[in-house]
Amino acid sequence: MASSHDPRPAGWRVGADIGGTFTDIIALGPAGEVVPMKIPSTPPDYGAGVVAATTQVLSLAGAEPEAVTAMLHGTTVATNAILSMTGVRTAVVTTRGFRDVLELGRLRRPVLYDLSWTKPEPLARRRNRYELDQRITADGRLEPPAGDDEVRAVAARLRADGIEAVAVCLINSYVRPDEERRVAELLRAELPDVYVTASVDVSPQPQEFERTSTATVNAYVGPAVHGYLTRLEAGLRAARVRAPLLVMQSSGGLLDAASVAQRPVQIIESGPAAGVTAVQKLAQLIGLSSVVAFDMGGTTAKASLIEHGEPFVSADYEVGGGMNVARGLSSGAGYPVRAPSIDIAEVGSGGGSIISVDAAGALHVGPASAGASPGPACYGFGGELPTLTDANVTLGYLSPQAIAGGRVPIYPDRAVKALSPVAERLGADVPATARGTYQVAVSNMTTAVKAVTSERGRDPREATMVAFGGAGPLYAAELARELGISTVIVPVHPGLFSSLGLLVADTERHELAPYRPEFAEVSALAAEFDRLAATVSTELGADAVVDRLLDMRYRGQRFELRIRVPDGDFTEDLLAEVWERFHAEHKRTYGRAGTDELVELVNLRVRGRLPTPVSIANVLGLPVAAGREATIRECRFAETVSTPVVSRFDLGTEPADGPMVIEDMDATTLVPPGARVHRDQFNNIVITWSAE
Repeated sequence: MASSHDPRPAGWRVGADIGGTFTDIIALGPAGEVVPMKIPSTPPDYGAGVVAATTQVLSLAGAEPEAVTAMLHGTTVATNAILSMTGVRTAVVTTRGFRDVLELGRLRRPVLYDLSWTKPEPLARRRNRYELDQRITADGRLEPPAGDDEVRAVAARLRADGIEAVAVCLINSYVRPDEERRVAELLRAELPDVYVTASVDVSPQPQEFERTSTATVNAYVGPAVHGYLTRLEAGLRAARVRAPLLVMQSSGGLLDAASVAQRPVQIIESGPAAGVTAVQKLAQLIGLSSVVAFDMGGTTAKASLIEHGEPFVSADYEVGGGMNVARGLSSGAGYPVRAPSIDIAEVGSGGGSIISVDAAGALHVGPASAGASPGPACYGFGGELPTLTDANVTLGYLSPQAIAGGRVPIYPDRAVKALSPVAERLGADVPATARGTYQVAVSNMTTAVKAVTSERGRDPREATMVAFGGAGPLYAAELARELGISTVIVPVHPGLFSSLGLLVADTERHELAPYRPEFAEVSALAAEFDRLAATVSTELGADAVVDRLLDMRYRGQRFELRIRVPDGDFTEDLLAEVWERFHAEHKRTYGRAGTDELVELVNLRVRGRLPTPVSIANVLGLPVAAGREATIRECRFAETVSTPVVSRFDLGTEPADGPMVIEDMDATTLVPPGARVHRDQFNNIVITWSAE
């Protein structure tokens, strides 16, 4: 591996990110060569698209597959298994009396007044939840212990019922993890073809419902993720790419494929996390203190907040709901997961989101999506339902010839045909309908941005927005204006920015220990942090950077805040500084703060990072390419306007007035009337609004 001081990789690094519509690839060479590629995704075998695109991009670069030293991957395979409910038949083995924990859950619902709303069905049906007489008490005693014969009898029932994955979740197992692991090992021995998860290996924390849910999600998607990664590695080897495969975790760090296969719950937000990581590196490079990362692809739009160069990391979130934010009374729509994850809010508005009109005549965008197959009507792949992409073509925002570097042809007449029934329902013409869908989508997306800013006590007007994804730059300026954000940055390779994030991400591992009474002594707390730090350092090597964190709350609270422990020896004075940080963050988030006597420690965490050898400056600071002759296209805003269509490199360093359409190979940026645009030293497109 290259030195951490050398910004160039030792060989070729390939970042491959799968989205619902496109598969994005960026290859970075040892001399700083950057070769991007965007091709349609290949459902249901998404890995085949990764292998094909990798082969193509290396051929285009003139590089041999053997020259690849790092294969980096962001994938939606775990998320897709849950959203499509295509995971395997899953069982839960638990303590007698706790069979119904998954159904009881928490008294939370995402919508207070929708009487038709129902809770999501548990991933393990009640008939597939099995009980053991063994019980672990709160202080770690066994009353009684689980006999081997009892566990083998449960294994026989699991085998007879055709179970493919098992989550073992015993009451209080976080205080006696060895006992739960013993039960899990017995089941693995009896059921060698069954995927077995011990809850303490994925979430060794209190609160039975969240721990059981996390383990069940891990088991439900485990065989799918394991099979996918196995096939992908085999396909890459067949293509002579023998570099180790590293997968992006939800926390924003890379992890080896073998570890991911054991704990796939760590990659639920794999793809979105890669994009936020790229924005984090960009914010650190150009000195942005508060940044909203806005990512809009073919299926969803996502937002995340980065402060002082660090994204917020959630202790828990939900997967399967309309938004993955599990905060306060807004939770309940999906399946709780307790694993480190960048705090990303998500709404079902993407380029492939389907446009519809309800019985009351209201216009809706998403959450259903046309995806990669059949895709938007204008692609000519067989799709007939109207989507946001069809609306953007009709409005003149997207090229009427082709997108994705010419790989996807555009048929404007099919877009108009798909939108016509919606226009008839609304009693409007097609351009007005298309503009209305654009505005509805912008309104939907404000929900995601507010979830990570104002709901955290942050004012979005104080932030800069960095927009990426295939559709993000089309909507960012209008979204920013709606939120009062004055500056939008569209980086180089915006449609491939998540792939770029893979290239510059650190390798990362996490360890956790629940707080125990003996940690009241500072020396004991310090010793436990040292133990956790030693574990991640052993796994990552001596060059690892180790961060210490504490999950903290006030007595009687249900939710915690994660506070970073300052560097240095763990002393009473350092702990007092942590207390001060917690009070300040609580006041900023919730508007009030308590006293030291009310503070409770919940979990000790350690994050180990092996810094990447690649600097984002080497990818963003590309030499200026030759411009092209500007053209004019009729674009519909409040009214139809003749709009210049240019390339990124036609922009100057001095601000120019909108409207303007800026076309890259992988995305299109829209500069509305009233906005100004220029290009900065890193070739970022910078759009500004006057403060009102």
